[in-house]
Amino acid sequence: MLKTKVKASSVTNLTDARYFAAWDVEWLGFNFDVGSETYIQPQAMQAIKEWVDGVKIIGEFSLQPFEEILSAADLLELDGVQLGRFTPPDTLRALHENEAPILLETVVEEAGKLEEATAGFTAMAPYVEAFVINFDKNGIGWKNLQGGARKYLKQLCLDYPVILSLNFDAGALEEALESLRLYGINVRGGAEEKVGFKSFDELDELFEALETYE
Repeated sequence: MLKTKVKASSVTNLTDARYFAAWDVEWLGFNFDVGSETYIQPQAMQAIKEWVDGVKIIGEFSLQPFEEILSAADLLELDGVQLGRFTPPDTLRALHENEAPILLETVVEEAGKLEEATAGFTAMAPYVEAFVINFDKNGIGWKNLQGGARKYLKQLCLDYPVILSLNFDAGALEEALESLRLYGINVRGGAEEKVGFKSFDELDELFEALETYE
């Protein structure tokens, strides 16, 4: 059992998927943005999906049209979708009305711009299961969040369901879990070193810090 929910994003191979599923993560995310380095073909995702149980499958999209996202969600039997901060409100509303659980990702450019990056949360909250606040894309770590930024993040976590995507080590993760009321954290898949093999040393430390026997 883990202390908080975990989303594994950008999964591209069965090795990652089985590792994360063994740790009982809540969500496995597969990137369907064709222009992304971590794009996975839907057929490959479906093949991986057959080998894992007990996890929710999330399709990670960019600015695809609503009809395309909804069609993919139905055809691939997704358990939810992840969309970007600039998704049109009409798309959020339409997907919500079609009962597609939504995770909404916002990328923070600098620690001092957190408030600016999250300004639209109130309007989007009725349609969203959780907000993924992505610090790690721009290399922002827990130590970079000091003073007003950390105080503001703490309030965000009280006001909204927040999944934190940040470059954690095990110590920083424990500190964050103690100081924030998190809905979950986000971790990332990666390329295999060779087919069927990769090292999970860093992730092992992170999950061991998350593990609880209560």
